[in-house]
Amino acid sequence: MEAEGAMRPTSGCGCINLSNTKQPFIRLCGYVIIKPKKGGNRMEKTFEKLQIKDDFMFSIIMRNPKFCKPFLELVLGIKISRIEYPKSQETIDISADAKSVRLDIYVEDGKGTVYNIEMQTTGNRNIPKRTRYYQGMIDLNILEKGHNYKDLKRSFIIFVCTFDLFGEGRHIYTFENRCIQNLELGLGDDTTKIILNTKGTMDDVTPEMKKLLDFIDGKEPGDDFTRELDKAVQSVRKNEKWRLDYMTLQMHYQEKYEQGIEQGIEKEKMESAMRMIEDGGLPLEKVAAYSGLTLEQVLELEKRLQLA
Repeated sequence: MEAEGAMRPTSGCGCINLSNTKQPFIRLCGYVIIKPKKGGNRMEKTFEKLQIKDDFMFSIIMRNPKFCKPFLELVLGIKISRIEYPKSQETIDISADAKSVRLDIYVEDGKGTVYNIEMQTTGNRNIPKRTRYYQGMIDLNILEKGHNYKDLKRSFIIFVCTFDLFGEGRHIYTFENRCIQNLELGLGDDTTKIILNTKGTMDDVTPEMKKLLDFIDGKEPGDDFTRELDKAVQSVRKNEKWRLDYMTLQMHYQEKYEQGIEQGIEKEKMESAMRMIEDGGLPLEKVAAYSGLTLEQVLELEKRLQLA
């Protein structure tokens, strides 16, 4: 399955086998740009049609402790006295060279436990590795603030998925680090990763939890909590500030998508020019003219090839 907005180089003759590609596509300078399926892009919906399973809506709703606290209590089966929001949407950026992490919901309970909640509606995002990366970045972020590793907080990383990542029919998959030789022996590193599945078929969660997952999956609210969530969704849809924020985010994603196309075109130009330079049959002025690069860019490529 090609990633949405992905760019795939064609073969040397300019042809590519698209028999297995069901998504619409466009061809630019030797690259095939796989266009997102309708409804596949999280920002493609109109604001009025957003549901709680949409990342933007979920993030807004869960910024309210009135909803986030009972949500966590249902998932974890515990009582939480209170939750705190260090930031409504935490961005962790360890260094200029590191990939930053933008967390949907990041909260603390005031007792040394942190919770990260993420909504996920597409199954091709390498979720297991992402939970590992998020865990590491959260821990490094805590340590960078001057804490000793002994002060690392207990953490829960929770992914709410609208698909069954592991295909076992469970509504909830909980992972902790344990000894393979003795599964009763836990590592004791205070980390837990939870994958929720709104399409579970097992009788493995409470009726309240089942109604919550059903509501996230698009079904009608079935109890007081999901009815409150439904009212909150309706309220957000009427909020002009959130509408403006959503439109601004749409524009941002569109700009990023267009930048990706431009970068792909530029890369193809560079590769074509390098092939012509290596062939040696054309003056550099012709290489520039045929590739679409400037003469300065072609000269720089020639220097780079000489040093290689």
